[in-house]
Amino acid sequence: MAIKKFNEAINEALHEEMARDKTVFTLGEDIARFESIFATCKGLLQKYGPKRVIDTPISESAIIGAAVGAAITGLRPIAELMFIDFTGVCMDQIVNQAAKIRYMLGGQVSVPMVIRTQGGAGRSFAAQHSQSLEAWFMHTPGIKVVMPSTPYDAKGLLKSAIRDNNPVMFIEHKLMYFIEGEVPDGEYLIPIGKADIKRAGSDVSLITHSRMVHLCLEAAEKLAKDGINAEVLDLRTISPLDIEAIMTTTAKTGKVVIVDEGHLTGGVGAEVAARIAENGFENLDAPIKRVAAMDCPMPFNNKLELFALPSVDKIMAAAKSVME
Repeated sequence: MAIKKFNEAINEALHEEMARDKTVFTLGEDIARFESIFATCKGLLQKYGPKRVIDTPISESAIIGAAVGAAITGLRPIAELMFIDFTGVCMDQIVNQAAKIRYMLGGQVSVPMVIRTQGGAGRSFAAQHSQSLEAWFMHTPGIKVVMPSTPYDAKGLLKSAIRDNNPVMFIEHKLMYFIEGEVPDGEYLIPIGKADIKRAGSDVSLITHSRMVHLCLEAAEKLAKDGINAEVLDLRTISPLDIEAIMTTTAKTGKVVIVDEGHLTGGVGAEVAARIAENGFENLDAPIKRVAAMDCPMPFNNKLELFALPSVDKIMAAAKSVME
């Protein structure tokens, strides 16, 4: 296996799928000549031309509206929104059109489109460019929501998302584009809706996704020095959730800490906790603990931003509390 950066894995998936299927094209702001802000679209314009790699005006509603129209007429668009915060501009196109057309037309058409966007905080981009809004789309039937944490997962899940006949929100964390990891040389796919154990353990389950996987792995290594063997379950897909994997790790350890960069109230962690309470309560030996972002707009000041976000120390404290 080769060692590749997260952005390189994304770029590789785009190249492979565009070469494999001529109905695949990509559109968005600054993706063609500028090759996107994190170089995820590097080389696409030169190889596939301006009809399949399209620089759009600064109009998120137009980008997603065009992608919906293209998808229902037989193409497979990959629409890039520079920040997930900007989905507020095109919620009608995502939530009322892309998510519902297949159902409302009785399956006569499908909507095979991917919305690539970046979320999360950590770069001091302030309240309008630092949000984790995945729970908005998790709440919307008809949309799949994918949030990879490694280069390996990013490539395999993006290829699966592009081939899916339903709209997929593919959310990349802005702090992960340059992390490195092993990526197979040959083609591979990772099925949407399957979680992955990133670290096996027996004492407490850390259930998480996206960048929080890396914080949980760091916390788990530190907890091991205190004699606590933590398991880290990476959801990878938050809609659909891998309920079986969640229940399996809960039954294995009997203690659960859910780590979610979204806000505490009404977030992904809240849904996971509810599912465990409904389906696996008898397996719990301690109350479920949640670690999430504070219920406040994300501060611009770096120290305040870090204070508002989950951290390794907060994860460790939660894990130790369920062990008492």
